[in-house]
Amino acid sequence: MRGPTQADAPGSSPPAPAPQAQPQPGVLLVLNFLAVYFLWGGTFFAMRLGVESFPPLLLAGIRHLATGLLLYPLLRWKAPAPDAPQWKTAAVSGVLLLGANGAVCWAERTVPSGIAALLVATITLWMVILDWLRPGGHKPSNRVLLGIALGFLGMIVLVGPARLGSSGRVDPAGAALLVMASLAWAGGSLYSKHGSMPASPLLGVAMQGLCGGGALWILALLTGELRGFHLSAVSTRSWFAVVYLFVFGSCIGFSSYLYILKKSTAAKVGTYAFVNPVVALAIGRVFGGESLTLRTLGAASVILTAVVLVITAPHRDPAEAAEVLPAPGEA
Repeated sequence: MRGPTQADAPGSSPPAPAPQAQPQPGVLLVLNFLAVYFLWGGTFFAMRLGVESFPPLLLAGIRHLATGLLLYPLLRWKAPAPDAPQWKTAAVSGVLLLGANGAVCWAERTVPSGIAALLVATITLWMVILDWLRPGGHKPSNRVLLGIALGFLGMIVLVGPARLGSSGRVDPAGAALLVMASLAWAGGSLYSKHGSMPASPLLGVAMQGLCGGGALWILALLTGELRGFHLSAVSTRSWFAVVYLFVFGSCIGFSSYLYILKKSTAAKVGTYAFVNPVVALAIGRVFGGESLTLRTLGAASVILTAVVLVITAPHRDPAEAAEVLPAPGEA
């Protein structure tokens, strides 16, 4: 017979049940990185499917305005009311960021989704250039300048000359629109980071969604996109694309981005800027039959090398390192 123990003593509490196993922080971090890599990488192909039935500005407007309308009431009730400077920052950055997203949708009518993702990856290069040119900006190191030069070389490989690598070049008009969208995206990212925004990043995204999504709807009306558009003509896969962009691109993808931004370093978070185009190229090839020509592979190698050089360059402090990360209203 066993003797009395402390657990048997009168008035003692029964032993607490063993806690259920919880995912380790390292596992959660990996899962959230994978979500950002693959869910955001898939948004480019989803946009290509969406513009098969939806006008491009309307497609982007539906997604981002819906995000704002859903998130803002949910987050606003437990947060202070945004002030005028915060609404100004949200409006300017939202129009730039989400207007750029509408331009990407427009360009994907003529440019394959994988190549669109590749050109959008140059946002990081534009951010360095704009941050250099702004008052009090940081002068890039020689390594970063090399990355910028390589990035522009990669863009030249994509758009000309006409028969380089025994393959046709990317549609010049679509490519130019993507370059301008990337520049606007970079400007919106920097404006958002240096402007006044709410303490809650999700509330800031909701405000950008309301402003930028509303601007896209207005622009869609002014350009006549709604004339002749009928919901009955929208294909099932275009509807699937809208749902994917809203749920996985905006809601889940951005939540995962916030998690890795909090739990990891800027250099590691920045890997999404060159992993997303690789994922987009693979998805476009496997599911969309997009060709991977010698020109595309060569340009991809040059551009992604440029992005890696810029993101992994040594920085004086963490805040400066974070400057090369685009604001994620994009994906």
